[in-house]
Amino acid sequence: MDFACFVALDWSGARQANGIAVAVCTPGRGVPRLVPPPGGRRWSRLQALEWVSDLVARERAPIGFDFAFSLPFVLAQRYFTHADPSVQDLWALVEEVGGEASDLWGGGFAGDARYASDFWRSGRQPRTYRDPHRATDQACRMAGLGSPQSPYKLIGAKQVGLGALAGMRVLHRLQTAVAVWPFAAPNGSSAVVEIYPRLFLRRAGAGNAKVRDWSDLKQALAALGSRSPRARGQAPSDHDTDALVSAAGLRALAGEERVWDAPRHDQEALRREGWIFGVPRP
Repeated sequence: MDFACFVALDWSGARQANGIAVAVCTPGRGVPRLVPPPGGRRWSRLQALEWVSDLVARERAPIGFDFAFSLPFVLAQRYFTHADPSVQDLWALVEEVGGEASDLWGGGFAGDARYASDFWRSGRQPRTYRDPHRATDQACRMAGLGSPQSPYKLIGAKQVGLGALAGMRVLHRLQTAVAVWPFAAPNGSSAVVEIYPRLFLRRAGAGNAKVRDWSDLKQALAALGSRSPRARGQAPSDHDTDALVSAAGLRALAGEERVWDAPRHDQEALRREGWIFGVPRP
């Protein structure tokens, strides 16, 4: 597929969003660059949503968001009374329950009495907690590309659930403007895809280490066929490096048809659970 640019967003699920980073690169080997937040302070989720909406109206691009696009439906299907609920039903439900929470915060869903018992929200692991995972998370582990956390686990430094719930509110708004893969095919247009920065870092040889200096960033980007930004005085944050490496990783993989086809034989992934871009079919 021919794209004008490649975009990656490192995400945040905090009540007041922090750590969102947006990186862009163009075809070839050019340096990925960070997009400064409006106003020069930090990105909000609503600002990121508006920026992406504007981009897809002008350019053809894969836009990678670093959050789980769905919950494991072994549990989530119980939230609906109708047969065969879809991921779009889940996004609408998270949006409805989220209500007036500022900046598309998703934590209200996990705290709602109807759904809270499925989440590990504090303290020791509850006896009823099942730690469910999607098929793509399991395939990612099998391929040696990292170990995504369950979005139902909301404690610890690696928890991803709050970011996923906030992200689902974003997808609910974006789905009419852009294809959300793999639930909708790009068909020659832009596509929003789920990314997992650890996957790109593993492909770049960084293992489990965070990239927090210019030298390591240069090495990781070179492994993905990209030139790197010029070193500046202040060390880059891991949010910035995750976005920069992910943008270069998207560029390296987006031209491979097999990557887009990876979940095509998994109907659960295609309709309800999604797939991490770059994870091979097991």
